[in-house]
Amino acid sequence: KKDESFMKKIFYSVSLIAMSAMMFTACGNANKQANTTEAAADSVAQPQEEWITLFDGTSFNGWRGYNRTDMPTAWTIEDGAIKINGSGMGEAGAKDGGDIIYDRKFKDFELTFEWKVSPGGNSGVFYLAQEIPGKPIYESAPEYQILDNERHPDAKLGKNGNRKSASLYDLVPANPQNAKPAGEWNTGGIMVYQGTVVHSQNGENVVEYHLWTDDWKKMVADSKFKDWPEFLNAGGENHEGYIGLQDHGNDVWFRNIKIRIL
Repeated sequence: KKDESFMKKIFYSVSLIAMSAMMFTACGNANKQANTTEAAADSVAQPQEEWITLFDGTSFNGWRGYNRTDMPTAWTIEDGAIKINGSGMGEAGAKDGGDIIYDRKFKDFELTFEWKVSPGGNSGVFYLAQEIPGKPIYESAPEYQILDNERHPDAKLGKNGNRKSASLYDLVPANPQNAKPAGEWNTGGIMVYQGTVVHSQNGENVVEYHLWTDDWKKMVADSKFKDWPEFLNAGGENHEGYIGLQDHGNDVWFRNIKIRIL
């Protein structure tokens, strides 16, 4: 009987240990599940940490012509970059050229990209653009100027260099002017946040201005954009719009185009 009692005690102890191990494992799995759920919730709550690739280097997914549903054939993909094959006719454009847009509107964002121009090249990056039938994109959108400052006449036009690369075209000059020569890649950036706009070029902030303010209204009133109400109210009623790339008749390349929602 003593042996039987002793065996019962051992069995009881082993059972307790096994039950404890099972409870510990269950608690661990529950904690892991809770942590995973919490991490997922955090990732949804903080989308601003995620960069969206607007051009994957191999296809025009997401892109189309301004005021059209397809891509103009003057735009091609070359060595992982979007290329506009210039017509040599300025904004008159090639037979199947024209400006293009990414088919989604953005409000507050940070856009980064790389660009290079052919000798004498000219182009631009539009933002907060509206798509208005019968009107060109530049009547509604501020423009980040893309230019060969050494050769293109625009570099000597306008006021105080406000048509040189990275400038708010014809309104605010980029300062300092740090563009690289034609044929070399430059980095560009545009940040829009609640009306504040910053242009960057090759690692430096070179333009800052503030949309929809009295200063903005005065600046536009004193410019060639004064009779364009859509430009004055860039972004429209919801203060959002398309990202666009300009066909100005010259060979220009864009790559590594990414955006982050702010």
